[in-house]
Amino acid sequence: MNRLQLHALLREAKALSGHGEFVIVGSLAILGAVSEPPDAMVMSVDVDTYMKADPGRTGELCEALGQGSPFEDEFGYYLDPVSPKLPSFPEGWQDRLLLVDFGDVRAFFVAPNDVAVSKYIRGDARDMRWLRAGLMRGLLNLDVIERMVGSAPTLGNELQAARKRMTGHRKRLKL
Repeated sequence: MNRLQLHALLREAKALSGHGEFVIVGSLAILGAVSEPPDAMVMSVDVDTYMKADPGRTGELCEALGQGSPFEDEFGYYLDPVSPKLPSFPEGWQDRLLLVDFGDVRAFFVAPNDVAVSKYIRGDARDMRWLRAGLMRGLLNLDVIERMVGSAPTLGNELQAARKRMTGHRKRLKL
């Protein structure tokens, strides 16, 4: 996935919804910070997003742009509507959104370290690859992530597990 592909999807979303501002929250949010991130950080084919002004209506785009849609059949990627409350982002994440103005549509991307907090909490194998690539390339700052992780909403032992994953990365990657 790259910025051009993302722009094409958001342009279609605007044509269908009338909304011109979208928030990108998942792995592909790295495209807001750098135009050419490591491949391991942009392997996703689903763009986790919501309409900035009307998040609850984003799901209405699924038939035309979501998984199994004609758009996915033609281009190989799709829009995955999410709630702004779904990811485990640290306090203040909305104040750190990164804007990319494509002219006809505006995308607000969750900052890389905020996405990293959510990924450490979730701990999926794909998330760990994304995190390693970002840390090795200097796109993520483990010191910042460690400071922010405690302010993110977690369940059960998620915070403890996230901190253990961060310690593992610090040791293995010699950070």
